This record gives sequence, C-alpha cells and structure tokens, in this order.
Amino acid sequence: MPEMSVIIVNWNGKHFLDDCLTALRRQTFRDFETIFVDNGSSDGSADYVRAQFPEVKLVALAENRGFTGGNISGYDLANGSLIVLLNNDTEASPFWLEEMHKASLQFPDAGSFASKMMYFDTRERIENCGFGVGRAGTTVDLGRDEPDSPDWTTCREVFGACGGAVAYRRSMLDDIGFLDPDFFMVYEDVDLSFRAQLRGYSCVYIPTAIVFHRYRATLRTRPQRQVFYSQRNIEFVYLKNMPLGLILRSALQRLLYEVGAAIYFVRLGTGAAFLGAKFDVIRHFPAIWRKRRQIQKDKTVGMNECEI
Repeated sequence: MPEMSVIIVNWNGKHFLDDCLTALRRQTFRDFETIFVDNGSSDGSADYVRAQFPEVKLVALAENRGFTGGNISGYDLANGSLIVLLNNDTEASPFWLEEMHKASLQFPDAGSFASKMMYFDTRERIENCGFGVGRAGTTVDLGRDEPDSPDWTTCREVFGACGGAVAYRRSMLDDIGFLDPDFFMVYEDVDLSFRAQLRGYSCVYIPTAIVFHRYRATLRTRPQRQVFYSQRNIEFVYLKNMPLGLILRSALQRLLYEVGAAIYFVRLGTGAAFLGAKFDVIRHFPAIWRKRRQIQKDKTVGMNECEI
C-alpha cells in the first residue's frame, strides 16, 4: 500500500495537465499513488492522461460531479494513510510530498497539513498559507498577496488548509468523514476543517511544502457560478458547524456581512446568483439541520476552545 494517495479532479483542464502531472513525476518522495478523476470532460483530458501518464490511476466519470463528487470518487479508490488533494492547475515543487510526509511524522497529533501556495505567474508572492475563520463565519486566506518572507517560513497551527493542495490523515477522515457532496465546489475544505476543529484535530501549515497555483483559473471564466456556490456554501458551513454560543455572540457581525455581501454582488452584476444561492439554502435546510445536530453532538471541544 502506498503511504500517500494524491487525488486530482479535472474538468476540461487538459491544458493544465502537463505541468501538474509532470511535477508529480519529479517528486523526491516516491511512495505515493496518483488518482486522476475526470469529471466528464469534453476536451480529451482522459485520453491525454491515459496516453501520456500511464502510471496514473484514471477514473473517467460520465458527468461533472464537481470538486466534492470528483474527490469522493477518487477517495473511494485511495489506499494511502495520507490523502492528498491537488488542483489540476498547479505545479508542485519537487520536495512537496516529501515535506508533507515529514510533517506527518513531526506532528503526529495533527489531522491535516496546509501547503504554502504561491501564485503560478508571480512566484515570489503568496496565494495562501492556509486560512483562518472569523466569528462571523467568514474566511481569511493567510498571507494572501504578501511577498514571501521570513514571516512565512515557520510551521504554525492554522484553522484549515486550502483544498487545492492539502494532506489529510486518513484516520481523521475515518472519524469525521470526508467532503460533503452537497457542496459541489467551493468552501468544502472550510467545512471539513471546521468539523476537524470541533473534534479536536489541528491543522499545521508547512512552509517547505510549496505548490504554485493558477489562482481561480477555472472559476473566473464563470463568475455567476462562482458567486452562487460561494454564497450558498458559506451558509452551509456556518449553519452546520458554528456553535450556538458563537452564533449568538456574532449575530451583529453576521448581519453586517450579509448586508455588505448583498450590496457588493448587486453592484458587481451578480445579484441574481447571490439571491439564488440564499434561496437554495432554504431548500437544503432540513438536510443542513440533520447534519448540524450530528456535528454538534459529536464535537469534543468547547465553544472557547475552537480556534476562531
């Protein structure tokens, strides 16, 4: 059995794949498998991988199941004790998996590990070093747009790791579950990280595990879709995971966020997607409530212990 399983989900991203998969061939750590899940692409991605990267396990789905559904399909086949998710529009440094593996031994109590994600085209600038979550349930990408500096060269605990380049310990996933398929895409990593925090699992940022990322190269081509899923799923995260005490304490902050977001997206011309997202939350509310009850029942940390 390989020590690590790297899962890559793709939808019409053939033009990214040479950089992504060639970088995995160059990894200094070799005890891993690569599982490539194609979400019903029409650009020949699956055939390209089959011909050019025969060492990769290929899962060719008939339809687009999103980031969550695609990763779940890959996870079902994964054998590693570390489950690594990697975006298709990335290029990992040669030492990436080695550094992740070393971190898993150095921090045996941690449940997940965040990469240092750098912009693909401006490689001296940080995209994110994991993220934090505010009391209103909003996320902050740590290090975003800062130049790489000594401030970001030390391991530290963070709330969670971006799903574009993250390692999860399988034992943690066996306990809290994997990605929620209802998310489809966007904020699914925040949801998983929140569930992990509530069960007492830490996430450690690893500054030597470097991945270069074409930030939102796919999402920016469909802004309405991005707004819908981000504004729907941020509610999913909040309603499922936020402890009641923090909901009561942060009610005003949350209201100000909702009003500000509505004004922003209306001015941006995506107000219909924003409103559609909120109505879809109402449609999903019974399922959200069932999940919330289970998550809050299973949590092992108190309201003040959760890293928010």
